[in-house]
Amino acid sequence: MHVAADLRIRPANEVPFDDLQEVFGERGPAHRCQCQRFKLARGESFGRMPREERVHRLRQQTACGDPDAPETSGLVAHLDGSPVGWCAVEPRPAYGGLVRNSSRAVWVGRDEDRLDDGVWAVTCAFVRRGFRREGVSTALVAAAVDFARDRGARALEGYPMTSTDALLEELHPGLLGSYLSAGFREVLRPSVRRVVVRIDF
Repeated sequence: MHVAADLRIRPANEVPFDDLQEVFGERGPAHRCQCQRFKLARGESFGRMPREERVHRLRQQTACGDPDAPETSGLVAHLDGSPVGWCAVEPRPAYGGLVRNSSRAVWVGRDEDRLDDGVWAVTCAFVRRGFRREGVSTALVAAAVDFARDRGARALEGYPMTSTDALLEELHPGLLGSYLSAGFREVLRPSVRRVVVRIDF
């Protein structure tokens, strides 16, 4: 798939927080979620948490607008200067909802330390409406590979869908093809449409 030469992907802390909010839009699943569904602590309820709190937490996690921040939790893509995509990528233990039993489907038959911080995860590769099918998601996943490897990850996982024939709330990790193009291999298929993929460095 062709990816525009003027697509630029940077760590989230190097871009303004308003750019990330522009990617998520003014309505829809991304606007509501603010990439917090997998970030909740034990006992927290996504449905009971006000959206304003989700926004506040995302701002802290990304350190948007602070290029000197020691850590950030994702990447933001710009096309022709406009913010168009977001990729959440950081050590897997940062995603409490992923490593707990609530996400047990992705752990079937896998005997490993879920809290191994040498394994990173991509939990979201979201592209703004109007810029999809342009290779942005594929470029974001490829950039996430470099981002994780450069920061010492031993492996990187993703949880993409095999088809767009799904609820909008399920499509946030992106599609399988984007991950295969970046060198991931399939390790588990916990459902008809969900795949666990991994790349070892």
